[in-house]
Amino acid sequence: MYPGAHAATTPDKPAVIMAGTGQTVTFAELESRSVRIARHLHALGLRRGDHVAVLATNTPAIFDIYWAAMRSGLYLTMVNWHLTPPEIAYVVDDCGAGALIVDAALDAVAGELPALTPGVEHRLAFGGTIPGYASLDDAAAAESDVPLPDQPRGADMLYSSGTTGRPKGIKPELPARQIQDPGDTMTGMNATVWGVTPDTVYLSPAPLYHAAPLRTCASVQALGGTVVVMDRFDAEKALAYIEKFRVTYSQWVPTMFVRMLKLPAQTREKYDVSSLRVAVHAAAPCPVDVKRQMIEWWGPILSEYYSSTELNGMTLVNSEEWLRRPGTVGRAALGVAHICGDDGADLAPGQVGTLYFERDTLPFEYHNAPEKTRDAQHQQHPTWTTTGDVGYLDEDGYLFLTDRKSFMIISGGVNIYPQEIENTLTEHPAVLDVAVIGVPDEEMGESVLAVVQTVPDVTGDDALAGELLDHVRGRLARFKVPRNLVFSDDLPRTPTGKLVKGTLRDRYAAGVHA
Repeated sequence: MYPGAHAATTPDKPAVIMAGTGQTVTFAELESRSVRIARHLHALGLRRGDHVAVLATNTPAIFDIYWAAMRSGLYLTMVNWHLTPPEIAYVVDDCGAGALIVDAALDAVAGELPALTPGVEHRLAFGGTIPGYASLDDAAAAESDVPLPDQPRGADMLYSSGTTGRPKGIKPELPARQIQDPGDTMTGMNATVWGVTPDTVYLSPAPLYHAAPLRTCASVQALGGTVVVMDRFDAEKALAYIEKFRVTYSQWVPTMFVRMLKLPAQTREKYDVSSLRVAVHAAAPCPVDVKRQMIEWWGPILSEYYSSTELNGMTLVNSEEWLRRPGTVGRAALGVAHICGDDGADLAPGQVGTLYFERDTLPFEYHNAPEKTRDAQHQQHPTWTTTGDVGYLDEDGYLFLTDRKSFMIISGGVNIYPQEIENTLTEHPAVLDVAVIGVPDEEMGESVLAVVQTVPDVTGDDALAGELLDHVRGRLARFKVPRNLVFSDDLPRTPTGKLVKGTLRDRYAAGVHA
């Protein structure tokens, strides 16, 4: 299924509604716009297997571009617009984008990109004008909205940061089918697992450059449902939109649950959320007490999944199962879960090891990084892959995670890798050694803490801490800047020089002043 099928039967039905403004795009409009953009990209010379990078705020135009790429056999890379221009440029260059499409609302950062991405052949802007960018709106309007005879299915190629600090492009194999042919994994799971139908109204409170919101919105549209998009998350507004649009399906990260639960009782109680049939959450561990409170409030409609941008596997658990096994992230629904020891052998139930998912074929590769792809593969079973998470399976196959990707911090559902922050701090002349770790945070799950050892004869004080944080702020995206920075006379390292971050986590588990 794809939106064009519904444009023929329910042309005036909303495919997307912007929650804050009420701006609506019908299925007929989505079909026409995506066809026109597909034709223009084809006229520019883009063909199956080529790449398009998109930098955009939460706007309905994302879906016009997404479906244009999906019906053109193109790889689509959504870029986090909160990144700095050099960080954005790295992703654009690494994916080999033949075209860069930018939201005119981001004209300031867009203006810096041409000099940083000289390899991009076509630069297009929508929603306004940007010097150095052609108008996608004007170009698309001049095209026919009759679909091209050949409409090979495309795929997203999204980026997930690596432990070295450089983002990794997750490149799936392009499907060997046309846009109208069935076979999309996420669409199938939304239909069979979460019961998405043309009657579904889905609330998306998260940025559309993330994998889960983008893919879920697309799946709902493919199945004929309506997507309601928030420009940004706000706890009370989310409840108001559930009531206003009679939302039946939604997806959250645990931080959003925390913020909604912290609203005054009278605020929470004044909104009618009884239309909700399914509330999915993922992206970060959900505290047991938080999840219990959400089930008590919304009822047993919570459904949790564990997966990754790589989509190498997936587990699922509903509320009833979770209440019997608090803390589990469920049983495998995509792939076969294996917990393996350091020697690669399967471990017995209850034993902690590295999580692999077994698939019939290799489900992804890291773009331009064959060594990282090999690192993700099991030594004896090349179609078993891991994203580095650690946990155990119980006797009934339910997965419990005991750690996450090596050293990774998850703050508010966003993955943050310390190495990039450590490298940036190390550049400062006052820093001798540094470790960046995640520490418990009631609202965000984890917050970023930098532990710094200064060079001899330099005193670590509040003034220097501020200077170091400003140093990071000028080089990395805001969400990567440590919330706290403390000084230490020494950092725990092994004789081979590796940081013992477990010791640091224990030291600061009770707070940054412990």
